[in-house]
Amino acid sequence: FILCIELYILILLATVIGWVMLSKRTLSATFWILIATVIIHTLGMVIRMWLMGRPPVTNLYSSAVYVGWGAAGLGLLLEWIYRNGIGSVIAAVTGFLSLIIAQHLMTMGDTMEMMRAVLDSNFWLTTHVLTVTMGYASTFVSGFLAIAYILLGVFTTRLTKETANSINRMVYGVVCFSLFFSFVGTFLGGIWADQSWGRFWGWDPKENGALMIVIWNALI
Repeated sequence: FILCIELYILILLATVIGWVMLSKRTLSATFWILIATVIIHTLGMVIRMWLMGRPPVTNLYSSAVYVGWGAAGLGLLLEWIYRNGIGSVIAAVTGFLSLIIAQHLMTMGDTMEMMRAVLDSNFWLTTHVLTVTMGYASTFVSGFLAIAYILLGVFTTRLTKETANSINRMVYGVVCFSLFFSFVGTFLGGIWADQSWGRFWGWDPKENGALMIVIWNALI
């Protein structure tokens, strides 16, 4: 994951250089580096899953790693579709920030700790947790796309009508993706709560936070 952090920095710098030099060859090379980085990020998660015998998200550390992977994967998909460097920048920034957060969380203790009894269910960790976390990762991506739109418009002259329309389509598509996964993940969490605690919804902070993200994406 440290190697991924370094590669995400390289991708960001190379994409910016490609923009400044108006070099499509540089942007194309950056795209292939991004593919390699996402593969390495994926292998790191697979190795953790193999060592633990668990799905990729079991605690805060693994959540940060997974969110970074999901966000980078979405950035890679956007770059594959549009090939304008924006997807690469989003993947690099979100992947880098998420893994930096993971590195700080690593100092809090064992990143492969034993699961609490109430959470000790590979089925629900695979369905509810992965689904809702992917919804949050994609919400993260849509937010950074919107920030990129503002930064390009305010501080550069690169926000042409074509670029603005491209980012607008990216944001809308990713928000729809976020809405689906955050809603389904929240609903699955309610079913898990019903099985574990005998109630579907209890208005606790995590449930309220999940509901707010669903409503937020739905309003957009």
